[in-house]
Amino acid sequence: MPERTQKLCIIDRFEDDWAVIEYENRTFNFPKELLPKEAKEGDVLKFDITIDREETEKRRKAII
Repeated sequence: MPERTQKLCIIDRFEDDWAVIEYENRTFNFPKELLPKEAKEGDVLKFDITIDREETEKRRKAII
């Protein structure tokens, strides 16, 4: 199994309803409401992103 390179996403700060996330040499905004309530500046985040194939197919059929 290939070794995974770990890339960190760190909460830099909060601005209104957004968390500013550091990723490598960039930052991006992430909705604060999607983070755990206890998340704070400096926390390292783990993302587990999956594709909801069933919902994708429903949406595809709805727009046809």
